[in-house]
Amino acid sequence: MAAKGPKPSRPLRDEITDLPNLLTLGRIAMIPGVLLCVDNYSPRLSILAALIFIFAMATDVLDGFLARRMGLVTVVGKFLDPLADKLMVLSVLVMMVAEDRAPAWLVIILMSRELAVTGLRAIASQQGYVIAAGAGGKAKTAFQSVGLVFLLVHFEYEILLFDYMLQFHEVGIYLLYLSLVLSVTSAAEYFKFFVRAAEKQAAELSARGVTRAKMKDLNRRRRAKLAALRRARRRDLKEQRRARKGSKAKGKPAKSEP
Repeated sequence: MAAKGPKPSRPLRDEITDLPNLLTLGRIAMIPGVLLCVDNYSPRLSILAALIFIFAMATDVLDGFLARRMGLVTVVGKFLDPLADKLMVLSVLVMMVAEDRAPAWLVIILMSRELAVTGLRAIASQQGYVIAAGAGGKAKTAFQSVGLVFLLVHFEYEILLFDYMLQFHEVGIYLLYLSLVLSVTSAAEYFKFFVRAAEKQAAELSARGVTRAKMKDLNRRRRAKLAALRRARRRDLKEQRRARKGSKAKGKPAKSEP
């Protein structure tokens, strides 16, 4: 049986036009539609904003399913999918503050958590570690998304078959508070995993004799080498400029005496 070789690389244009990636790009394109429909005085526009948001979140599930089913898991998709999610959620959160539907401090904490975890994942991936979303992170995303749907609806409506007026805004705020608690706890789990991974890497390096002192000495030598290369480059540039000036001076005709 022949061994399977690496998959041939595909042009970026072909990867972008894959159906899962087109759905992801469509989710990004829906962001202005959601934001434009947010209106504190129009129940119809508010419901429309919530419906567009729900449809966008549904495409998030669909594009991942299609990518795995069709074998179209690409680097472009891995980049665009979380980017589209972050842009949609963070844009709506900022709009909720602008429309006075959510407190600013709550949105600041939620956004700070997203940026911190994204940075941790980027650093971990550079070191060869993958920080997957845990149960707490998935629950946070679910409560946050549902809470944003309720905040987008905003107005109160009577529940069918029940003599009760549901305050969508209040329910949305409570769900965001719950997602805040889950955000903090899940972020703590990410930090713990990152610290354990860093300690494991340090232990592996120490076992191979790579100490902190050796790393500092290696970095110092690299910096000295780079500085020497920059100095040599500057000297070469100066010599080239002098040579050009000298050639120009030799090429000028001598001035004749009147």
